[in-house]
Amino acid sequence: MFLTVVLLILGLVLLIKGADWLVKGASSLARKHNISELIIGLTIVAFGTSAPELVVNTIASFENHPDIVFGNIIGSNNINLFLILGFAGLISPLVVQRSTVWKEIPFSLLAAIILLILANDQFIYPSSSNMVSRFDGFILLVLFILFLLYIFRQTQKDKKLPNPHQIIMKNWMVWGLIIFGLVALVIGGKLIVDSAVKIAKAIGISEKIISLTVVALGTSLPELATSAVAAYRKNNDIAVGNIIGSNIFNIFLILGVSAVIRPVPYDLSFNFDLSFLMIGTMVLFIAMFVGEQKKLNRWQAALLFCLYIGYTIILLRG
Repeated sequence: MFLTVVLLILGLVLLIKGADWLVKGASSLARKHNISELIIGLTIVAFGTSAPELVVNTIASFENHPDIVFGNIIGSNNINLFLILGFAGLISPLVVQRSTVWKEIPFSLLAAIILLILANDQFIYPSSSNMVSRFDGFILLVLFILFLLYIFRQTQKDKKLPNPHQIIMKNWMVWGLIIFGLVALVIGGKLIVDSAVKIAKAIGISEKIISLTVVALGTSLPELATSAVAAYRKNNDIAVGNIIGSNIFNIFLILGVSAVIRPVPYDLSFNFDLSFLMIGTMVLFIAMFVGEQKKLNRWQAALLFCLYIGYTIILLRG
C-alpha cells in the first residue's frame, strides 16, 4: 500500500512537471508567431494543462475503467470552475473579455449539456444502455474541431504586436521541452491510473470517488498553478482562458478520444456531478452581469470556492 501511494505521488509529480514543460515549450512556440495571450490561454495553455487528463483518460479507457474516464473529466471540470477559478479570483479580481462572456463560457455550458444528452441514452431509448459510444466520441471530436476553427478565426482578428523585449527560446530548447513533457505525461498518467485502482480496491471505496477527488485534483494541478500565477501577475486572459478552454477541451477532445478508443459505460450517478458543473457555469455567466460587469470579483470567487467545498462534503458523505 505504501509503495502504491508513493507511485501515485510520483505519477502526479511527472504529470505536473510534464505539463509545465509542455506549456513552456508550446507557449514559446506560439509567441514566436505573435499570438495573443487570450488565444494562448484558450488553446496552447489549455491543451497543455489538459494533457494530464488526456493521458490518464486514454489509459483508463484502454484498460476499461469507465468510472475513472468520467470521474476524472467531470471532477476536473468542477475543480477548474469552482476551486481553481475561485482561488484565482481571490488572489486578484479577474476582468473577463466580452468574447469570453458571450462565446467561450456559453460554449463550455453547451459542452456539458451535450455530454449529458449523449451519455443518458435511456432518456430517449429506455431499453438501451447508458454509454458514450464511438459514434458519440466522433460527435464530440467534430465539435472540438469546430471550436478550434472558432479559435482560428479569433487569431485572425486578434493579432499581437511583437514585443522587442520578449525572450524567445531556441528551437532545440522549445522542442526538447515539448518532447520531454509528453514523455513525462505518459509515464505519470500510467502510474496514476494503476495506483488509483489499487488504492480504491485496498480501502474499499469506489473508483468513481477516487477519480472525482484524488485523480481529478491531481490532473488539475497544472491548471491551478497556471491560473494562480496568471492571476497574481494580472494576466487575466490566461487565468480565465485556461480554465474555460480546459473545460471545453476535456469534454470534446478528451472524452471524444476516450470513447473512440473504447465505448464508455455511463453511471447515472454522474448526473449529479454533471448538473453541478452546468449550474456552476451558469453562475459564472450570471456573475458577469452582477456588480462590475465582465469582472469576477473576490466575493463572487469566494462563492464559487464555498460551493465546491459544499459539493465535496456531499460527495464524500454519499
